[in-house]
Amino acid sequence: MKNKWITLNNFYTFLMVSIIFASCNNEPKSNRQLPTASSQPPPTYRQISPIFNADSAFYFTQKQVDFGPRVTNSPEHKKCGDWIVSEFKKYADNVIEQKAQVSNFDGKKLNIRNIIAEINPSAANRILICAHWDSRPYADEDPNPANHNKPILAADDAASGVAVMIEMARVIKQKKLNIGIDFICFDAEDWGKSEHGENSYCLGSQYWGANRHTPNYKANYGILMDMVGGINAHFGMEGLSMRYAEDVVQNVWNMANQLGYSNTFVYIQQGGITDDHKYVTTLTGIPTIDIINYTDKGFAPHWHTVNDNMSIIDKNTLKAVGQTLLEVIYTQK
Repeated sequence: MKNKWITLNNFYTFLMVSIIFASCNNEPKSNRQLPTASSQPPPTYRQISPIFNADSAFYFTQKQVDFGPRVTNSPEHKKCGDWIVSEFKKYADNVIEQKAQVSNFDGKKLNIRNIIAEINPSAANRILICAHWDSRPYADEDPNPANHNKPILAADDAASGVAVMIEMARVIKQKKLNIGIDFICFDAEDWGKSEHGENSYCLGSQYWGANRHTPNYKANYGILMDMVGGINAHFGMEGLSMRYAEDVVQNVWNMANQLGYSNTFVYIQQGGITDDHKYVTTLTGIPTIDIINYTDKGFAPHWHTVNDNMSIIDKNTLKAVGQTLLEVIYTQK
């Protein structure tokens, strides 16, 4: 795996001249059309990974939403966290709860809980797959200003990503892998506000990056999922992902297209956004990409609104993401 990691000392200088940032609450600044893997129709591809059950992933999404908004420090957050831990314990070899206290941009103390599920924990060859599991405390992009201080159900952002991970773990238990997989549910990703800077987001991954659950933890690469269950989702090739790990992006997108998901994984490069993958990469050196419903038209209409509920979750999208990631890890050399 070619490492696209840029040392932290040079990262910011390099990035300022090479990519235009869009924070996770901004629309993309630029895009360019990338060539597809081939100008000819792809040959028939023979899938080797086990079947990803979209009905199961939809159920796991619904279970999280049924707790209500999972805002860090809330009773709903604790109950949902307990459920996530119990589900992963059914399928993973080991589950770790990383608990800590961090401060929000306004000084509020947040009792965070990163949840790590390990498969084949002794394997040196590892892949990190992650998503955040908290809900945004405010629907500040809602078209109705009366909703701006209401927490959101966050079915897509990001119960969908956690659901995909749980279903992947369930499937892997039935067909063993030789490599190691670490599923990480990051907490307190969605507390940020643009006026308080990009570091006001992604508090759980920032903490984990500085305090990994295993000393000197390493993985070959990481894949972040954020908003991976929405109707008619389109995943552009996010800018920082292309900067950090272009080979991983190309492998994932090519695999998705071979499996028939070319309408979902599109060969269009987008501007960079601040998301958990940024802190995983810059704090640990693990090149990590972001699969996120984000194109030249911006985020989906339900993003950071009260409409982020089960009505916008599509089993076809969950299937496209989950099956693609299973195929990626089962073909890992």
